[in-house]
Amino acid sequence: MFRMLFHEPRIPGNTGNTIRLAAATGAELHLVEPLGFDLSDAKLKRAGLDYHDLATVTVHPDLETALAAMDGARVFAFTVQATRTYTDVAYEPGDVLMFGAEPTGLPEAVQQHPRVTDRLRLPMLAGRRSMNLANCAAVAVYEAWRQHGFPGAQ
Repeated sequence: MFRMLFHEPRIPGNTGNTIRLAAATGAELHLVEPLGFDLSDAKLKRAGLDYHDLATVTVHPDLETALAAMDGARVFAFTVQATRTYTDVAYEPGDVLMFGAEPTGLPEAVQQHPRVTDRLRLPMLAGRRSMNLANCAAVAVYEAWRQHGFPGAQ
């Protein structure tokens, strides 16, 4: 399945919602510290409801450790600065969909990391700064899953 990687997320509700997404799709969620919240945060738990036990969530102390755990998989950095869109990619199982912190996004150094395969964006109307992190992750994961015929779905 696919993997989502959140680089230093700040808002517990977004991560909680993404835990639900991981549980619903079978995607893994990887979080790179420092986190802007404690994993026991009530907002995170409320957003994730009872899905925490159904999701695969891994916390990594830094980006290098997280990327080392990805077994050489392709890494797609999502950023508003990219020219290619998320639909321009033929996703492969194991691909990593990496997103930055709210509200700053991925730092340029992370976007240019040698392990990053490509930079992708979700189209938005002109003059809009960004979209919600959990929503972006959902759009990307569902596109990757759709391309493979939604294996395991009912």
